[in-house]
Amino acid sequence: MVDGHGKGEDVAAETAGTAQIGGALARLRRATGLPVAFGGLVEPGRHRMRISEFSGAATLALSGLAVTSGNGLGGKAVALARPYAVTDYSRSRRISHEYDAAVAEEGLRSVLAVPVVVRRRVRGVLYGALRTAQPLGDRTLNAAVEVARDVEQALVAGDEARELLTAARPGSGHGAERERVREAHAALRALAPRIADPALRAELLDACGLLTPVAETHPGPGGPAPVLAPRELDVLACVAAGATNAATAERLGLRTETVKGYLRSAMRRLGAHTRGEAVATARRAGLLP
Repeated sequence: MVDGHGKGEDVAAETAGTAQIGGALARLRRATGLPVAFGGLVEPGRHRMRISEFSGAATLALSGLAVTSGNGLGGKAVALARPYAVTDYSRSRRISHEYDAAVAEEGLRSVLAVPVVVRRRVRGVLYGALRTAQPLGDRTLNAAVEVARDVEQALVAGDEARELLTAARPGSGHGAERERVREAHAALRALAPRIADPALRAELLDACGLLTPVAETHPGPGGPAPVLAPRELDVLACVAAGATNAATAERLGLRTETVKGYLRSAMRRLGAHTRGEAVATARRAGLLP
C-alpha cells in the first residue's frame, strides 16, 4: 500500500507540474511579447527535462524532445539553475548544439530558457523565443523569471498540500492522529489564499474537505447546517489546532484584531458562546476535522 500511495503521489505531482508549466506559457508570451513559448518538467531521478507543453509553436519539431542537463540552452539552465538567453541559437558559442535541427525546423532564432527552481532543485524549464535574431533584453528576461517564480510558488504549494495530506492519513483514530489531521487541515486552509491559480486553490480546498467528517448533527432542532465565510473557517481551523489569536494572525497574514473579528462572527453564526463551543459545533457540523 505504501508503494502504491507513493507512486500515486508521484503521478499526481507530475500531472500538477505539467499543468502549471502549460498554464504558464500563455502568461510568458503576454509578459514578454515573445510569439513562441514551450517548456517541460525535469524527469524525476534523471538529469534531463522533456519538452511537452507549447504555446504559439508552428510545428511538432520540439515535441517530446529530451534535453539532457548541460546540453543546449535549456540543459545549461538546468545544470546551473540560472536563466540564459542567446541572440541566434544556431550560431551561439555559449551553448552546445545537440538540438539545432529541431530548433531550426521550428524556425527559432533568439531563445531564452528560465529554470523553475523549487527548494533548490530545478523542476522544469520555461522557454520563450523569436523567429528573428535580435537581443532579448533584461526586461524580457526579468518578465520570464517572474512567470517562472509563479510556477515555483504553485509547485511549492502543491508539494506542501500533498505532504500535509500524507501526514494526515487516518490510521487508528488515536488522539495524536486526530490532532495531526486537525493541524494539517488548518495548514491547508492557511496555504490556500496564497495560491493565485483559482483552479489549484479550489483543488487545495477540496483536499481540506477530505479531512473533514460527515456532519453528525445540526446545531438546533430542524435548523439549517451552519455556513461560515472562508476566512471565518480559516480562523476557526487554526483555533481548533490550538493556535492563539496572535499565532493565527501570523499564519494567515492578518492583524490580531481582524482575527478576533472573524472569530466573533464565526461564533455568532454557530450560536456558540466560547471558542471551544464554536469548535465543537463546527466539528459536529462537519466543517472541521
